Amino acid sequence: MKKRALIKTMMTTLSCVLLSTSITTACSDDDTPAKRTPTPTTNDAVMIKDQAKRDMIYSLVDLEGDKGRIYEMYYTVDYKLDDAINFGINGQAKLQQFVGAYLMDTKGKSVNLSYDAGCSAFAAPDKSSGDFFMGRNFDFNHWDEDSNRIDIPVIVVHTAPKGGKKSVSFVDGNFVGYKKGFYTAKGNDLSMLMAAPYLLLDGINEDGFAISVLKLDGKPTKQEGGTNKTIFTTVAMRMLLDRVSTVKEATNMLKQYNMCMDTDTASYHFFMADATGDYAIVEYTGADPDNVNPSNMEVLRDNDTLRCVTNFYVSPSMLETKFGGNSKHGKNRYDSLRIYLKEYNYKVTFAEGLGLLQKVAQGPNDDKSSTGFTQWSEMYNLTKRRLTMNLTREWNKTFEFGVE
Repeated sequence: MKKRALIKTMMTTLSCVLLSTSITTACSDDDTPAKRTPTPTTNDAVMIKDQAKRDMIYSLVDLEGDKGRIYEMYYTVDYKLDDAINFGINGQAKLQQFVGAYLMDTKGKSVNLSYDAGCSAFAAPDKSSGDFFMGRNFDFNHWDEDSNRIDIPVIVVHTAPKGGKKSVSFVDGNFVGYKKGFYTAKGNDLSMLMAAPYLLLDGINEDGFAISVLKLDGKPTKQEGGTNKTIFTTVAMRMLLDRVSTVKEATNMLKQYNMCMDTDTASYHFFMADATGDYAIVEYTGADPDNVNPSNMEVLRDNDTLRCVTNFYVSPSMLETKFGGNSKHGKNRYDSLRIYLKEYNYKVTFAEGLGLLQKVAQGPNDDKSSTGFTQWSEMYNLTKRRLTMNLTREWNKTFEFGVE
């Protein structure tokens, strides 16, 4: 796929696997900036002049020492969420404009970013501990112009906004053109790290509310009219992590905005869960998503058939449509989740939940499409505000993160 075509597509193909259930796990508390040793780099951030921003950019840590696969970042400056909400961001181009105008210090330079994904999700309470999980696979293939797979860096982004809630979220660095090892590989401009809060694919906040976004085929969501402000997919996710504690609060907040999801070939739905055990799928639906932009917000919950989701509409209103009940995108993964959740009576142990993610994880030869490779897998403990992460189906190597 040509680079320009890939960038156009990357805002469109989010598909994910999520699970919400309960679990107890032993986690380290060694999770603060003071206990991390920054990874040295000679790369510049050419569009950043403010010293606080530069200090933040140069505080990144390669969590494997020198592999360049996963970096941890504490975003310590203002990412201007209120301005983002008021900017009327209705897609990728407007998000680029916002980042350039509000988060960069040097004006007039081009700012390039894109967004995409493929995944699966499910929710269920633990058999024994009383905690609750959310589990997720983030699936996406990046290809270069010669059809070679690009190895990505994961960026773990901690935020603690003034007056808002602390959270940790996860970014595919290639959405701003960063490849594995970008931080130390010579010739990379680190300026686009300033966009990290608005590139999240999933995350959890200090109250145990977690959210993820998954790709749908068809026309993108476009809500218009009235007095509601317009927000984009990732701006909505950032807003919810910063400002809500529960699924109910999140769905009520979303109703106050016009949602716009970029590109002509895809839309998204959200899977969310919280520390009370509540969970929901939020979809924007319409009778003809092949030709008409979906605009009707639906909240789907309180049903065990809604405990899992992949890459097609699950709303009953979409059952007979091309991208609902008749869709094959993610259907095998969805069926596997349904079968095993029912077998477990919708209650899982940590091992069983991780096992579900393993069953629906996609390897390098499983699916050559853009959404066919599992970049990371996560088991969120919503009760303890912590999670475990495994990269590229490496089930024996686990990273742990939390919100203190």
